[in-house]
Amino acid sequence: MTLANFTLAYWCVLVAALLPIVCAGIAKYGTMRVAPGKGGFDNNDPRAWLSRQTDWRARANAAQANTFEAIPFFFAAVIIAHQIQASQARLDILAVLFIALRIIYIALYVGNEANARSIVWALAFFINIGILFSGFR
Repeated sequence: MTLANFTLAYWCVLVAALLPIVCAGIAKYGTMRVAPGKGGFDNNDPRAWLSRQTDWRARANAAQANTFEAIPFFFAAVIIAHQIQASQARLDILAVLFIALRIIYIALYVGNEANARSIVWALAFFINIGILFSGFR
């Protein structure tokens, strides 16, 4: 039995899957030890609690939703690039760049930097297109 190589791009898929959890953690930061009746996180009704949040907590939750939205295209692009035998070095670089841009995107979203956030979102989207076509000949 031969095990496939777990490439750097595949590790980036794992990181991308974890980024929404990071966003959720940011949104909930500092509220776990506060009673729900006093504004603390309510694990019995987390979506309703998140919907009542404002400022950076609301933006972290929105970043979580957007990060979930970006995942399918990234996963598919990496898998397709591997299937069509893209240059592994190029694919790895693009995947790391995508992850770095998504981390910056999250920071800009939470930090309320809308214009810069939109630019970074677009860059990550175009990098993802580059991943998809990285093996195109």
